[in-house]
Amino acid sequence: MTENTHKAGFVNIIGKPNVGKSTLMNVLIGERLSIISSKAQTTRHRIMGIINDDHYQVVFSDTPGMLKPKYELHKNMMSFVHMSLEDADVILFVTDLFETDAEIEDVLEKINDSGIPVLLVVNKIDLNKENQLDEVTAYWTQRLRTDAVIPISATESFNTERILQEILDRLPVHEPFYDKDELTTRPERFFASEIIREKIFLNYKKEIPYSSEVAIEDFLEESKIIRIRAVIYVERNSQKGIVIGEGGKALKRVGTQAREEMERFFGKKVFLETFVKVEEDWRKNKNKLKRFGYDQQ
Repeated sequence: MTENTHKAGFVNIIGKPNVGKSTLMNVLIGERLSIISSKAQTTRHRIMGIINDDHYQVVFSDTPGMLKPKYELHKNMMSFVHMSLEDADVILFVTDLFETDAEIEDVLEKINDSGIPVLLVVNKIDLNKENQLDEVTAYWTQRLRTDAVIPISATESFNTERILQEILDRLPVHEPFYDKDELTTRPERFFASEIIREKIFLNYKKEIPYSSEVAIEDFLEESKIIRIRAVIYVERNSQKGIVIGEGGKALKRVGTQAREEMERFFGKKVFLETFVKVEEDWRKNKNKLKRFGYDQQ
């Protein structure tokens, strides 16, 4: 590496909910940093993942899906999206064969006015029907000023290697922003809470996943084991009963799945305790959201 040829920059992944942004970032990073669910609005925070090479450093940022805010939580989630437009060297705008620009026209206008290079990534092309990809490409290129259109399938890792090359072609020459052995800017306890939240999305239906938040109260790392105490917060007593389940079976299932995932992620044995508490209307309360870390990037 020489200082005058090394490239480094921030690549921010944005798009509507459920188009595959988190899956794409995990594929690009080669690690499972962002949680994945078939339900929309799974990602709530801005999560950074870093690719390092002798000649470059790419800092990816997975953002919450763009939506029309209904709660203070949604406003906070959208603030992460708007922040990502301010510090990007390249924007990956991810869509799929089925989404439109409804409800996000203002964000598209902001992108078009930003002057930042935009790569239009059309995901889920494994589901493509005759002429559908051409129609979708025409639809978005009329609405978005794009530097390149990249059709991919994130779940099958199809054509995702082209994304990195298109990014490198546009990254500025710069020294690394982070140590070359770093994978993410988030602390370990953040990923512990995200793993539990992912299992909640997988195991419960309707409003429960959206009404739940996870706080890590203790994270003690020893030589051979990590001891974690986590609290799952819900908004109503009735939801608490559902999360715990008959005889505690539902909560135990979530805890077991989360512990197994954590052991794979951290590469170490994990002892996990989970508890459920009620925090009424936390999604609508600015002070409660701040306590859960939603005032942070």
